[in-house]
Amino acid sequence: MKKNEFYKIVNKLILPLFTGSYIDGEEESSLRDSEVAFGKRNSLLIKPSKADEYRLILKRGQPFQSFEVNLLKSILNEFDKISSLQLDDESYLSVLQNNAIEKSICASISEPETATVMFGILTELEKWAVRTYEGKKIAIGIIINTSIDISDQPEALSYTEIMDKDFFALLSDGIGSYIEFDRKGNLLGYTQMNRVKKLPCTSPYEYEMVARYCNEKRIGLVLTKNSDFLIFKNRELLFAKRLGGWNIYSHEEVVQLLSYRGNYSLKDIRRSIYHTALDTSFAYSGGCIVYLSKDKAEQALVHINAHDILDEEYFEIKKRQEIENAGKLYNLQSLAFVEATYNVPYQTFLTQQHCIKSECLRKIIAGRPFHELSRKLRLELVSMDGATVIDSDGKIIAVGAILKIEAGSEGGGRLAAATTLSKYGIAIKISQDGILKAFCPDKKTNKVKVLFTVG
Repeated sequence: MKKNEFYKIVNKLILPLFTGSYIDGEEESSLRDSEVAFGKRNSLLIKPSKADEYRLILKRGQPFQSFEVNLLKSILNEFDKISSLQLDDESYLSVLQNNAIEKSICASISEPETATVMFGILTELEKWAVRTYEGKKIAIGIIINTSIDISDQPEALSYTEIMDKDFFALLSDGIGSYIEFDRKGNLLGYTQMNRVKKLPCTSPYEYEMVARYCNEKRIGLVLTKNSDFLIFKNRELLFAKRLGGWNIYSHEEVVQLLSYRGNYSLKDIRRSIYHTALDTSFAYSGGCIVYLSKDKAEQALVHINAHDILDEEYFEIKKRQEIENAGKLYNLQSLAFVEATYNVPYQTFLTQQHCIKSECLRKIIAGRPFHELSRKLRLELVSMDGATVIDSDGKIIAVGAILKIEAGSEGGGRLAAATTLSKYGIAIKISQDGILKAFCPDKKTNKVKVLFTVG
């Protein structure tokens, strides 16, 4: 494969799969070097074949995992086969390359025979993704049970015989109900998820039940009404195809990154923040979550309006800041106004300033830290317009806060808010198309850098 062709494939197909990754140059290589290998500091070294004398350096915020290396080896092997065909038709070549990604994903989590079935079912779901039933987009849920084989039974019915029929669209909803097949694609029956035991899992809130059901012997495939594709196994979301491209989810590595430079020690808080960001991503509502460093919370209050503060302790700090700043202006009239406004008990301030939203949220939150709220409530809070700001102990400082951003900030409101407050901790911006991007301070350059990207 020519170098320019390899660069094109990496940029178009591989980088989007490993969300947040980028090419950080290349280095010399020899026959001794593998096509895929771990590099330094969150990097992978890749080349088209053993014979090539160069390797590209891929980098991203979170570390690459062993299963990702194996997946990439499989993808490069498939691409090498396609390259050997020397095809001139770009559209046909693109189809083969996209199929190579899906085939490699299937092969990375199942035995060859089941991988073929899984790829076939995904192909059928692709057809349903561009169809409607009675004018409406549909959702479909499939389970492949890799521990069962009923192919020797005379009444065995294959997925190839039923998945293209109109009635099939009504048999599952991809959330609470699923159609189950054996490892060779034969119909086993109907599975209702409300009977699944509560077990630890990592998944968007809406798909927790199927994640719990999909242990090491079951694979869950979901076509959502947004035409996304989700793949579950080992009680977690492993892959998702969104906006036409596949993404890998490395949940625990991202949770660990939220402990950036050891400032955050309570894993329950970090996990609740990541889960909520994931839930918001799949709710397509957009959001912004700010997780402040222990020694930076007071400084961050400069950007938060007192009307949005939900905690009395932080209101008292904000009160002091407002009065001190007014005093520096040497304007007695301004100082008198600020003192009259802020120098009152917290509850009196909320009432006098008509802070209806803050009073309502305080009653709903009831003094509980972020990680002790239900996932559903956390999702609904973060989905509000504005930023949700949390201190290092999980205390909720503000919800739906419209921040005072710095002059010259670029991008939309959520991006500007995230980059502004990331100087005081970690800020996660969740876009309405589902991409999570976390920012943190770079102590070497004193600027903001991307900590990780997911989705």
